[in-house]
Amino acid sequence: MTSSFEKFSRLHHSEQLFILPNAWDAKSALLFQEQAFPAVATSSAAVAGSLGYQDGEDMPFNDYLFVINRILSSIQIPLSVDIEMGYGTSDEAIFANVRKLAELGVAGINIEDSIIHHKGRVLKDASTFAHTIEYIKTKLLQENLSLFVNIRCDTFILNVDHTQPETIRRLKIYDHTGADGIFLPCISTAEDIAIAVSNTSLPLNVMCIPGLPDFDTLNKLGVKRASMGPFLFNKVYDNISRLSQEIGLTNNFSPII
Repeated sequence: MTSSFEKFSRLHHSEQLFILPNAWDAKSALLFQEQAFPAVATSSAAVAGSLGYQDGEDMPFNDYLFVINRILSSIQIPLSVDIEMGYGTSDEAIFANVRKLAELGVAGINIEDSIIHHKGRVLKDASTFAHTIEYIKTKLLQENLSLFVNIRCDTFILNVDHTQPETIRRLKIYDHTGADGIFLPCISTAEDIAIAVSNTSLPLNVMCIPGLPDFDTLNKLGVKRASMGPFLFNKVYDNISRLSQEIGLTNNFSPII
C-alpha cells in the first residue's frame, strides 16, 4: 500500500507541474479534494488569520495541531503542513514538533530559513539552518518516520542584497542536507526561476505572486510545484468584506442570496 508520503513525493517528480492548493480549515481542504487536487497544504498565514492570529508563529502550536487534525480527519489526499520556523528554538524542540506531525500522518512540511526577532525577519545562517534540516532528516530515519521536508528559502521574499547569488549559495548548501524540495516564495521572473532550477538538484517550488509566469511556462522552466499561499484565503475574505458591505448598502440580504 502506497503511503501518503510516497504519493506526495511522487507528485514532485512528475513531468507535469504539480499545483498545490493551500487550505486554512477542514472545509477548504475538503473542497480542494472534491475539485480533484491530488494533495493539499496548509498556509500558516491563512490558518493563523482564520483563528485571529498574526502570521509568524503568533498562533500557538496546539491550536495549529487542532486544525491539522481536523483536516486530516476530513480528507484522504496527502497533507503538507507549513510549520513556519519550526515552533522551537533548538533542533530538538523543532524535531519534537515535526515528529508529532509525522505521527499524525502528515505527508510533508515547509520550514523556513529565516527567523523573526525584535528587528523583524532576517535570514538564518545557512550552515546552521542546514544542520537543523540534517538533524530532522536523520532523526526521522532513526525513528522510521517518513516526511517530505521542503526548505523555504527566504532570499526573494526578504529581497536581500545580492538576491540571486545568495540564493544560489544557499541552494548549493541545502542540496546536501537530505531535504526533499526547495521553495522560493516571491520569485517571479522566468530568468530568476531558470537560474534557480539549474542550481539545485531538488524539485523547485514557487508560490502564487503577481508577475509569476503561467503554468505552461513554469513547467517548461523545470518548476515542479506551484502553491497558492494565502492568496485564495485573502480573496475569499475580501469577498466576505465586500458582500457584507453590500448588505448594509442595499438594506437587505440580496447580495448573499
